[in-house]
Amino acid sequence: MDYSQFLYMHEELSLLAVILILFVADLFMCPDKKSGKGVYNTCLPVVLLAAHTALNFLPSCTAEATEAFGGMYQYTPMMTILKSVLNVGTLVVFLMAHKWLSREENLVKQGEFYMLVLFTLLGMYFMISSGHFLMFFIGLELASVPMTALVAYDKKRFESAEAGAKFILLALFSSALLLYGISLIYGATGTLYFSEVGVLLDGSLFTIFGMLLFITGMGFKISLVPFHLWTADTYEGAPTVVTGYLSVISKGAAAFVLLTILVKVFSASTLFESWNTAMFWVIVASITIANLFAIRQNNLKRFMAFSAISQAGYLVLAVMDGTAQGMTALVFYLLVYMVSNLGAFAVMTSIEENSGKINISDYDGLYQTNPKLAFLMTLCLFSLAGIPPFAGF
Repeated sequence: MDYSQFLYMHEELSLLAVILILFVADLFMCPDKKSGKGVYNTCLPVVLLAAHTALNFLPSCTAEATEAFGGMYQYTPMMTILKSVLNVGTLVVFLMAHKWLSREENLVKQGEFYMLVLFTLLGMYFMISSGHFLMFFIGLELASVPMTALVAYDKKRFESAEAGAKFILLALFSSALLLYGISLIYGATGTLYFSEVGVLLDGSLFTIFGMLLFITGMGFKISLVPFHLWTADTYEGAPTVVTGYLSVISKGAAAFVLLTILVKVFSASTLFESWNTAMFWVIVASITIANLFAIRQNNLKRFMAFSAISQAGYLVLAVMDGTAQGMTALVFYLLVYMVSNLGAFAVMTSIEENSGKINISDYDGLYQTNPKLAFLMTLCLFSLAGIPPFAGF
């Protein structure tokens, strides 16, 4: 075996080293309840993740597109850029979580939070760089299982425990659909490599059901209509910081992977026009229905959940382009969406920590009490709504 191929996985290995350092720190350091400090200061995970992100841009780490392990692992500069975007979003989430993790009931669990988040990020790394359905599924599960623990992080809150139960059940169901779809695709082609499957796909019954089950499973992961029913309850019950992470980071990674698979695998199929048309109808339904339901919401987290469903439609719209320009547009849109959405969730987290308020009606008169937060929230919502001249336009 050529162990030099592991060098192409320097991003994953670097992130794994960060997780191990945090694990050792969590193992040997104790929380200080008197000072309100956890097992370690927020600076440690932030500095480690920032250093990990910077390492990705060293000249020795920005090689041309290549592959390793027989094509199971793919490496391109665009993948490095997307991983760095996800890193920046995770850094923002860590900063947002500082005050929430300083609560007495969260001090002991502080290390767990950082490691769970980074394990989900590691799973997304493998999803993004996968060139094989097995590698993709392993990364997907590595991202999904820790995310369930994050959703149910406040286990003493009924809403959080309920959200965790719903999330794990839907995650299992969608994973089962994905596996059935992948197994049918394997039965029709005899291979699981993206590059080979795209050439061998035909219009057989196995192919049709395999594609349908796979795209349905991904629809649950991205929260597309009509596979979105879990989203609002999960977003409402999960801690606000986790909701922000779930709505941006995981959704963006899943959209990029869907783009990669649709382009490399399904675009060469004779059924391309059929599923392309069907996906456009799903996109229209996601954007329209989610916005109509958002109007009726009073809880701000449920409102943002339906906003995330609508934004997922726009993300997949870039996916359907299936070109290099579409991939560039997806990364740019994800960056703008990340800044706008995490900015809104940062305001929500700050207000919830200080007053416990989370309903839309509670924000009446916010400008009189805190003009800066009101101004930031306005900018973020205008950008999410696509109002010119904001970046979301």
